[in-house]
Amino acid sequence: MKKNIIAMNASIMIGLGSILAAPSVYAESISDLEKQKESIQEKRSGIESNISDTEKKIDSLQDKQMTAEDQIAAIEAKIAESAKKIDAKNAEITQTKKEIEALKEEIKVLKERIAKRNEVLKERALSFQETGGDVNYLEVLFGSSSFGDLVDRVGAVATIAEADRDILKQHELDKKDLEEKQKAVETKLASLEVAKAELLEIQKQQKQQKQEKDALVKKLKQQTEKHEHEKMGLEEEKANLAAQEKAIKSAISLEHQRLAELEAARKKAAAEAKKRAEQEAAQAAAQAASQASESKKQSTSSGYSAKSNSSSSSSPASSNVSQAPAVSSGTFTRPSAGYVSSTMGERWNKQHAGIDIAASGTVPIVAAADGVVSRSYFSSSYGNVIFVTHSIGGQQWTTVYAHLSSRQASEGAVVAKGQQIGIMGNTGHSYGQHLHFELHKGPWNYSKSNAVNPLNYIPN
Repeated sequence: MKKNIIAMNASIMIGLGSILAAPSVYAESISDLEKQKESIQEKRSGIESNISDTEKKIDSLQDKQMTAEDQIAAIEAKIAESAKKIDAKNAEITQTKKEIEALKEEIKVLKERIAKRNEVLKERALSFQETGGDVNYLEVLFGSSSFGDLVDRVGAVATIAEADRDILKQHELDKKDLEEKQKAVETKLASLEVAKAELLEIQKQQKQQKQEKDALVKKLKQQTEKHEHEKMGLEEEKANLAAQEKAIKSAISLEHQRLAELEAARKKAAAEAKKRAEQEAAQAAAQAASQASESKKQSTSSGYSAKSNSSSSSSPASSNVSQAPAVSSGTFTRPSAGYVSSTMGERWNKQHAGIDIAASGTVPIVAAADGVVSRSYFSSSYGNVIFVTHSIGGQQWTTVYAHLSSRQASEGAVVAKGQQIGIMGNTGHSYGQHLHFELHKGPWNYSKSNAVNPLNYIPN
């Protein structure tokens, strides 16, 4: 079976190693493949270093995120504490306002009391003005009927005068008390309002700090997601490089095997040629001896027919698949029938690194050139996808066939140009049945920096 595969894929090995008849060319072909393998190994090493660096960045960002989240938790605790203090101040302000309302009622009573005292004083002042002041008191005194009555009257007059003085004194005290209470309550309320304003300012600053930390955490999360996405891409690129290295090793192994079979065939052909030469020499000698001994006889020459061994090379059985494109004579052939529904370039604010070929029905997908399948798997974005590694004229190429409904070539398989490897589909991140086809001059990488426009290489 292996011999049949090697024979069937003689043209593939030519494409992979630019093989001609001379052994020196074979050596150069293997040397080219070895160089490609070493280049892939170096790139894998670089990718592994980049993955390690990205993991360190992710760890650093996660540490910063945890620190910021701890700070947010501390700030939230302070905000809650400030809220409690503000609530307490609000309660005190409410209580003080109640005290102010109560004081207003008390002030109202005091004002009424003062107003009544003012009326009394006004009446006495009016009486004093009408009677000439002390005359009233003299009349009171001179109108006494006895000394005892005089004493009583003098005492009454003194009592009234003292009462007037007490009224005036209490009037002043009440006014002073009113003013002090007003001032104390107003001072207390102002102090509470100031304290509340300070707490509100502190809380405002704390909320601002929290907003800043929330923004920082959001930014750190975005950066972490970005690096995690980059890491996934690098790991995908690493896996593809490993698969390509495996494909190159397979190509080298097949190349060595082919060289060994060609050398064995060359030795066998040389041995057969030597044997035929010896047989022909012996036959010629026998004929010469016979002619010398029987010179007068009519010699009947017996013909010797040289049997030639012909070797037939088997070609791969090609199935006449409906709607499969004709294999072109160029380096790359068209991978499927259909029309180009999307070209390479900017699309949906992202780089579309290949072309889309759309068609309906059951549409075969074929290898664009001879090569080795480096990857054949299901991707969340590509869906069913096949990567094929090609070595053409010492240059490594990679073709990608995405969104297939089914894959008919597994990793490590040697495929010929135009050989069917799958069926067009609509798997992965796809809208409608089509083939997403990419051509990379070199290995595939996550940034797709090696991608070239397939329309410049395949027939339209």
